[in-house]
Amino acid sequence: MKKTLILVRHATAEEDHFRMKDFDRQLVGKGLSEAAIMGKWMVEKGVKPDRFVTSSAARAYKTAEVMGDQMHIDIDKIICNKSLYDGGPRAYLDEVNGTPEKTELLIIFGHNPDITYFGEYLTGADIGSMKKGSMATLEFEDLKWEEISAKTGKLVSYITPKDVKEAHGENG
Repeated sequence: MKKTLILVRHATAEEDHFRMKDFDRQLVGKGLSEAAIMGKWMVEKGVKPDRFVTSSAARAYKTAEVMGDQMHIDIDKIICNKSLYDGGPRAYLDEVNGTPEKTELLIIFGHNPDITYFGEYLTGADIGSMKKGSMATLEFEDLKWEEISAKTGKLVSYITPKDVKEAHGENG
């Protein structure tokens, strides 16, 4: 049976500055728009996640919330994992490996550079640096979540909010 993992980098947030903890940075208007665009795109593509997991940092959680709203996902179904904020790629692997087996489609919202490194680790693909609000879709054939590790997956797609806007004939 095929397992699908979608990795989403948080959308555009406030700039980092000395008066605010990095963890508390909020999405700006552009970020809210990016998250909504990507959520609508997932609805158009018929994406129906079984599990929605996010870093508990404000910008990642809000990205998950806005995308989830577009997908009609109950906010109570969003699972926060604090270790996705600063736990490195290992925290992402722990989340994937601990996913309930009945889950077919898992979405994880997180941060660069860890989320990009993690996608590359699982697939061996060169993703580069995931853009804000972008998503990478990975597939795993005939593996349990607990068996997923280095180079066991295939990068099926990588798409950014800009790609979606251009596909819909919008500028920006």
